[in-house]
Amino acid sequence: MDSAEFSRDPYPLLAALRARGPVQRIRTGNGRTTWVVTGWAEARAALADARLSKDTARYFADRPSGRNLAPAVSRTMLATDPPEHGRLRKLAMTAFTPAAVARLEPRIREHATELADALAARGSADLMEEFAVPLPIAVISELLGVPESDRAAVRQWSNELFAAADPDTVDRASHSLSDYMTQLIAARRAAPGDDVLSGLIAARDASDRLSAPELLSLAVLLVVAGHETTTHLIGNGMLALLQDDALRARLAAEPALLPAAVEELLRYDAPITVATFRYATEPIDLGGARIAAGDVVLVSPGAANRDPAQFTAPDTVRLDRPSRTDRTDRADRADRAGRPGGHLSFGHGPHHCLGAPLARVEGRIAFEVLLTRFPDMRLTVEREDAPEWRRTRLMRGLARLPVTLGR
Repeated sequence: MDSAEFSRDPYPLLAALRARGPVQRIRTGNGRTTWVVTGWAEARAALADARLSKDTARYFADRPSGRNLAPAVSRTMLATDPPEHGRLRKLAMTAFTPAAVARLEPRIREHATELADALAARGSADLMEEFAVPLPIAVISELLGVPESDRAAVRQWSNELFAAADPDTVDRASHSLSDYMTQLIAARRAAPGDDVLSGLIAARDASDRLSAPELLSLAVLLVVAGHETTTHLIGNGMLALLQDDALRARLAAEPALLPAAVEELLRYDAPITVATFRYATEPIDLGGARIAAGDVVLVSPGAANRDPAQFTAPDTVRLDRPSRTDRTDRADRADRAGRPGGHLSFGHGPHHCLGAPLARVEGRIAFEVLLTRFPDMRLTVEREDAPEWRRTRLMRGLARLPVTLGR
């Protein structure tokens, strides 16, 4: 699951695993074993199961490691369990409510339009480098108060964190990003601004202020997670649209369909193929498997989103997609009936993606601007395996997306 072939197209392997059963035990490249959850119902249940802990510090406490990740990267809110997770999440979530995101929409559209203006003067472009990457970075950087002059460095460190690269490179990037955010927090503490980071510095939960390590880890998480997933929502989504002329033309003519398109594109090619680390704190029965206490469990939203037991013709993009009724959870049947949603790309349960409202708006605006501004855009195929996919440990996304822009 860490090969170049898997990076290019993980879905055949995930489908083969799912065909053997929705919960399978596999041996990883380092010789260890782990459980992989590929069925939709089982993945949804696992994501909400309190017996599957994300407390990596607790798990690795008695397991020696040669890694040197910065604590601000290795011990983020993603690596905590309730109630601690809920306390940290509550302090950050005010910036990402639908109402707060709606206020950002005009500025997001300005950024997207400016990037499209720059593209318009050219006959061809790399849509990743010149649109899908800079748009989310600009948005989250403004939200957190990251100066424009520093954004290229932040992007580089973030890329290195997720790269399937030498561990030393990843560790160095974690310290570089942690050191930078430490300096930015100090600058905002000395001169507060109208940004989320300044708000977090002053944030209180009842009478309890965020500790210095908590503030730093939250800032690091927001700046990284705030752009990486959205970049690949835009890139993966545009690739799917560039491969479907009829759908692209329909969305350009009917922008009211774009919210549904965002959900379906998130389902079809999720920015996260396999979710972050979990482990069982007690024995768990899931999908016909008996998971022992201490076993590592990896949930695959990418596989779950293409589970034919949940989605009809899951390997195609359909705006009119009705979800099949869940085999076990009758309470949700009416809510999902006839909707194009039901995907697990933003997770489920306590760790459901905090930035989902922002990512949805950015994706909708990005698709609208590109499809209406460049109706003749076409994918440039330079070789058989083009476009090029990133080799990463977590994200699924393109390294390049070469296009010709047309009129």
